Amino acid sequence: MDVSQIESKVDIIRFDQLYQKANRKTFPVLKAEFPYFFPGHLTDEEWLTKSKDSLSIELYDEVQQTFGDLSKEEKAIQDLFNHVKTYYPTFKEPKVISLISNLDLENQVIYNDTLLILSLDTYLGSGKKYYQNFPGYLQAHFDPSQLKKDIATAIAYETTPQIPYRIFVERIIAAAKIKYEVSQFLPQLNELDLFNYTSEQMEWLQKNEENIWRYFIEKDLLYSSDKDLKRRFIDPAPFSKFYLENDIDIPGQAGIWLGLQIIKSYMRHNEVSLPELMATAPNIIFENSKYKPLK
Repeated sequence: MDVSQIESKVDIIRFDQLYQKANRKTFPVLKAEFPYFFPGHLTDEEWLTKSKDSLSIELYDEVQQTFGDLSKEEKAIQDLFNHVKTYYPTFKEPKVISLISNLDLENQVIYNDTLLILSLDTYLGSGKKYYQNFPGYLQAHFDPSQLKKDIATAIAYETTPQIPYRIFVERIIAAAKIKYEVSQFLPQLNELDLFNYTSEQMEWLQKNEENIWRYFIEKDLLYSSDKDLKRRFIDPAPFSKFYLENDIDIPGQAGIWLGLQIIKSYMRHNEVSLPELMATAPNIIFENSKYKPLK
């Protein structure tokens, strides 16, 4: 899609630098400008001391070395915003703020209509010591290359109703809608990178699409409300749990991947815009997808 006529403004506010360089004189000004980063249970002196502890200094140095002046990230985010605006013309660029969260790995990116917060110390590289307690399939999420995708994902969540679907086929399609929209916001992203799969994992899925579909049908899973199916086929995991001898060869989130193939089929057979897709209920998408697995 041509975004050459769209211009988004992105100027990342370096809160990570402002906080690290703050002193007794400048801190009150910083606190007044960013009150949401300073809960009231600590005094100004305690906040200043916290910024100078050994972990904070170490993470600050790592962030500066990894990201530099963030010019590369600003350009990438600008391109992302341009693509978002092609589908959502009323989208307004949020204020973008970078910070060091002392490894708050549960909140790497926080987004609302007006604010986008980037926890840079959670993107220092998958091999860094800070993430070694996480299993390998999750460590890929801590790489700088994931930042743009995580921002796109956060925006995508805001464009679709967050309904706790109970039926399995609705759940995999609802989750796949997010993946599909991210792929439209980031058209250079292929499916392999969208899911953080290896080429071998992607090849396995493509070769076994019909077998996965047959398994879901034969086991009566599509319309099942069994809560355990989320753990087996939707949640991040090293492999999907079909309870077969070769489970370890089957990539995690195989349910979402199949849901994405259903959405692609739906988009091929129905003339709908991206916003219309995101607003369409998963059961309607399924019923009108004319989905047939590749053999």
